[in-house]
Amino acid sequence: MHTPLPLFDPATVRRLEARGIEACEGDGFALMARAGQAGWRCLLKHWPQAQRIAVVCGPGNNGGDGYVLARHAHVAGRQVQVVPLAPPVSALAQRACAEYQAAGGVIVDAVGEADLIVDALFGIGLSRAPEGRAEALIAVINAHSAPVLALDVPSGIDAATGSAPGVAVRASCTLQFLARHRGLRTGAALDHCGELELATLDLPDSIFAGLAPAALGYRADALAGFFPLRPRDTHKGRNGHVLCIGGEAGSGGAILLTAQAALRSGAGLVSVATRTQHVPALLARCPEAMVHAVEDPAALEPLLARADVVAIGPGLGQGAWGRLLFAQVLACDKPRVFDAEALRLLAHAGVGLRADDVVTPHPGEAARLLGISTAELQRDRFAAAAALQAGLGCTVVLKGAGTLVQRHAAPPAVICAGNPGMATGGMGDLLTGVVAALRGQGMAAGDAALAGALLHAAAGDAAARGDGERGLLPSDLMPWLRRLANPMRR
Repeated sequence: MHTPLPLFDPATVRRLEARGIEACEGDGFALMARAGQAGWRCLLKHWPQAQRIAVVCGPGNNGGDGYVLARHAHVAGRQVQVVPLAPPVSALAQRACAEYQAAGGVIVDAVGEADLIVDALFGIGLSRAPEGRAEALIAVINAHSAPVLALDVPSGIDAATGSAPGVAVRASCTLQFLARHRGLRTGAALDHCGELELATLDLPDSIFAGLAPAALGYRADALAGFFPLRPRDTHKGRNGHVLCIGGEAGSGGAILLTAQAALRSGAGLVSVATRTQHVPALLARCPEAMVHAVEDPAALEPLLARADVVAIGPGLGQGAWGRLLFAQVLACDKPRVFDAEALRLLAHAGVGLRADDVVTPHPGEAARLLGISTAELQRDRFAAAAALQAGLGCTVVLKGAGTLVQRHAAPPAVICAGNPGMATGGMGDLLTGVVAALRGQGMAAGDAALAGALLHAAAGDAAARGDGERGLLPSDLMPWLRRLANPMRR
């Protein structure tokens, strides 16, 4: 099994920096020299032909890293222009600046023509909106035609949350120092980081001793650890019976997608409880599902009794029919996955859930559950996911760019997969079916949510690789759900 990526918050990275200095026998400048040299190597790797290099330096140690890089570039014969936000204020940055100038490097007032721009303004030291000259410099960087290498963090991005409180650098590549930042894997940061790389600065692993990551990042290569080969003597009863509830008049497609996704993710049996008018179409499109006309709670009772797990919400609506079925599911003792309209009803109900339940809100639905605005939620997705988990008492899948899975007493999991093509109606309905199917196959709620979100995102990436992101449909993911759920197939 591929291990997840440990992701850290700024406070822990600062502790790592202190330990790194200790490992360098107390020489802070030695660590800065390693960071600047790592930046220069990254530059040569990606842009070896770049001759005109502009390095925009802040007054702190991130700026010091930039001065070191600039000196290496100057000594190598490149045309280097350093543009300072302000004179360096830290002793280390002052030394780096002095050494750059002693080597013959020049300092200018503005970014001119350049083949590459290096962003060394703020690093992890900024969590508020840039102002004044800083804001103006970032605007110049973003308007320039040259690619951008960001040192540690694109300036203007909060390394803890991934939010952009104001203007932020849009980098082509971001070289993180010492450890991977959790904020660069979710939210607005994903539009600003470009390719993410890590420089450990040749420090020993012992500097991490006793320091827990703030989150864990999961990439598609981790799927194999969740999907072992099935026993040869398995049968459908062992693989779970999923009951999908939804499909108010005019919304039958939503619950159809949920049912199909559950089947393609390995559920042994799938039943659908929906409006009478949708039964013929669902049977025609998905004959593998057992489709039932349910017009009142009495018809739902025997279906709930036979199910191993319940998925409710896609196309459920907010009318009397949806409210009655929701109330019945809320009272049942089966593991449940709540999505879409069921989340709106849950917000109105104001009740908690059980530990073996899963909710899968998008940011708008999550904000409604928390009683805040979507903009407030997006400013700190980690805090929002944690608050939802604590308030509801169940596993939370906070969808969006860099989906977060928050389980009880566990660090948040960040799904390092998915793409903008998945921002279309019906994608969430698939995820509901995937998570429910994995619950039915015996996974605990937290594992099903994590594996389901990763499988869903990886399937979206695989489907987009063929024909592109724009125009990607939920149904395009179906064959990929099956293929990726069988990573160890014989």
